[in-house]
Amino acid sequence: MPAEQALGQRFEVDVELGLDLRPAAQHDDLARTINYAEVYDTVKRLVEGERFALLEALAEAIAVQVGRRFAPQRVRVCVRKPHAPIAGILDHVAVEIERTPEAWQ
Repeated sequence: MPAEQALGQRFEVDVELGLDLRPAAQHDDLARTINYAEVYDTVKRLVEGERFALLEALAEAIAVQVGRRFAPQRVRVCVRKPHAPIAGILDHVAVEIERTPEAWQ
């Protein structure tokens, strides 16, 4: 909505990555897994630095960017918008997508 575009809005984002964690667990080695602090920074840059008209577009951008940068086996992204300007009683609206490497290669 125009007012949301002008004023900005809050989002809640969940990112779930699918990958084999055995090498990291067996060697207790961060270099053998995906650093979730770096994933957080990637998502934060997108959410705070880019503009999207649709939750779907934001979720897709997050999935593709995280996929390209960290190469997991799959990425699931849920973007929630609390207090959406909809006449009704609800906590939030949300979009959830799941992507595999074909989406970001």
